[in-house]
Amino acid sequence: MKYNLISIVGPTATGKTGLGTRLAQKLNGEILSADSRQVYKFMDIGTGKDLEEYTIDGNLIPYHLIDVALPEEEFDLFHYQKLFYKTLAKIRANRHIPLLVGGTGMYISAVIQNYDLVEVDFNSRYARELMEKPEDELKKILFSKTKKHHNTTDLLEKERIIKAIIVAEGKGNYPESKREIHSLNICVDTPPDIVRDRIKKRLASRLEQGMVEEVQALLDMGISHEKLRFFGLEYRYLSMYLAGEINYNDMFQKLYSAISQFAKRQRTWFRKIERDGVVLHRISGPDFEAAYDIIIKNIKNFEFEDDFITG
Repeated sequence: MKYNLISIVGPTATGKTGLGTRLAQKLNGEILSADSRQVYKFMDIGTGKDLEEYTIDGNLIPYHLIDVALPEEEFDLFHYQKLFYKTLAKIRANRHIPLLVGGTGMYISAVIQNYDLVEVDFNSRYARELMEKPEDELKKILFSKTKKHHNTTDLLEKERIIKAIIVAEGKGNYPESKREIHSLNICVDTPPDIVRDRIKKRLASRLEQGMVEEVQALLDMGISHEKLRFFGLEYRYLSMYLAGEINYNDMFQKLYSAISQFAKRQRTWFRKIERDGVVLHRISGPDFEAAYDIIIKNIKNFEFEDDFITG
């Protein structure tokens, strides 16, 4: 199977976006973001959209899956995967090269590991009928449908059990435009001490750019503190600061430490998917020449070889 996607992945603060946009410019490409928070509008600084990086030499590099949902909307992995396939089809219809760029592990894995995600309509007649049954009976139905080992969380809530039954029976709705993904994966591997230094400088810069004011604006829009804390580290600690639970210095130090720990967990995630069989071509930092060389060496292995612009 030939490659039909290029993925630029890695932990936060490693320079993935800048590398991805330079490669997209060079290769006649478009960017598909793999960031679980950049999908939301009005959350620019805290999510690190860095949209200025998508303009190179006065030319805007096309990007997708950013600003596709409102903060008050629910947006999950299924919705992301569904939008990804639809957008990928459009990019390929234009004979452009798709580059997945980001660091959200589940979003990346949903694409490059070809997760079978299914949307379940809980308002359907069948789902309503299942909802009337007791949990013990639902568990028996589930185990009779599949021999697959289910996570403990699959069995904790009635809705999860029903969803698992419907998925096992193949009665859910799979995303339109779904296709098997075979990705050439380039992982930006930057030493942890350099990443931590970048995180601290970047955090200071984003606070100067107005990150506190951005979070206050979300509160003024009616987004609750509880919802803000759902959006991850920056919004969690800034919510605590604006609620008067911690002072500014504590907010900065706790947030810096939390982001550094998050970067460590991201590195662990990428090592895990390697153990699962995903091939990551690791490069030292956002090295354009190293990444470009990996792509060119594999150019005969791409299904869209004739669409590359490599001059």
